[in-house]
Amino acid sequence: MDAIPFLPLDPLSILLLFVVGFIGGMVSGFIGSGGAFVLTPAMMSLGVPGVVAVASNMAHKFPKALVGAMKRARYGHVDVKLGIVLGIFAEGGVFAGKEIMTRLRAVYGDTGTDLYVSAIFVVVLAVVGGLVLRDALLNRSSRPAGTRQALPAAARWVRSVRIPGTMMRFKSMNNAEVSLLLVAPLGFATGLLAASIAVGGFVGVPAMIYLLGVPAIMATATELVVAFVMGLGGSLFYAWEGFVDIRLAMIILAGSLFGIQIGAIATTYVREQLVKLVMGMIMVVVLFSRLFKMPVYLADLGAVPALSPSLHGALDALSVATLALALLAGAGAILIALARGIAAHRRRHGMLEPAAVD
Repeated sequence: MDAIPFLPLDPLSILLLFVVGFIGGMVSGFIGSGGAFVLTPAMMSLGVPGVVAVASNMAHKFPKALVGAMKRARYGHVDVKLGIVLGIFAEGGVFAGKEIMTRLRAVYGDTGTDLYVSAIFVVVLAVVGGLVLRDALLNRSSRPAGTRQALPAAARWVRSVRIPGTMMRFKSMNNAEVSLLLVAPLGFATGLLAASIAVGGFVGVPAMIYLLGVPAIMATATELVVAFVMGLGGSLFYAWEGFVDIRLAMIILAGSLFGIQIGAIATTYVREQLVKLVMGMIMVVVLFSRLFKMPVYLADLGAVPALSPSLHGALDALSVATLALALLAGAGAILIALARGIAAHRRRHGMLEPAAVD
């Protein structure tokens, strides 16, 4: 196999990686996805090969996910039992995804893995991001504030299936029973995508919400437990192949550990629908970032005619600009939600204090 081209680091690239890690950490703490669906494209935009970006993201993910899970557990958001069960099944998917990536690189080189990562991002982000964004917008406009959202039809069906010897109760589902034979495919799919594109949360979180009926706040927190289990196993699998750039992992982790605290705190001040809205918005914007790069990879592989230098440069610039928009929009939405939540909290306490004195 060819030598693995790790990214040369200079002060500017280190600063950019730290900032990207910080924003990715905020996203992770807020929506529970691990943040890799912005971190992986960001690293690729800086010149990191797809397989190295995936492997290094998995290496930084599990300690960050552990910190986030512990933080969210203090607020009672984490279903540890469900997270561990999903994580165990996810490890099978992690191993399968690693095999796909390494074999693709052996045949098509780094450009092949870049194209694969981008294509999977476009397809999955379009489906999952569109679903989450549509749900958030519809419920925001039609459901009165303070009312409880009905259990999705798919979740009702999953809970109705009774397979003796496979049933288990989870607190995030109000102790409803669900068959492990139905939980297993969700975990495997999450692990497969995590090892293939370093992202499993935007499948794992919606799956818990729409297929298992877990509240969004608990789904995002529980996904951090799954991310810890997957990241630990995936890091070992990829490190054995030599694809983990520990420098990138540590720089991103340093930024993420600061950002994840802010994201986790922000969830205590917002409604579930805002979590879904931010999640869907970032997914859709990142989709276009990867879509703009796909013609470049196809041309480099000879699958389509060569691009002119001007078109090549324009597509690169569009990809980077769109990704920057996703990062800034996501960070801005989280910070605004946090500031408004803190202000509202202070106003409520300010109104209560005079009443207590009287």
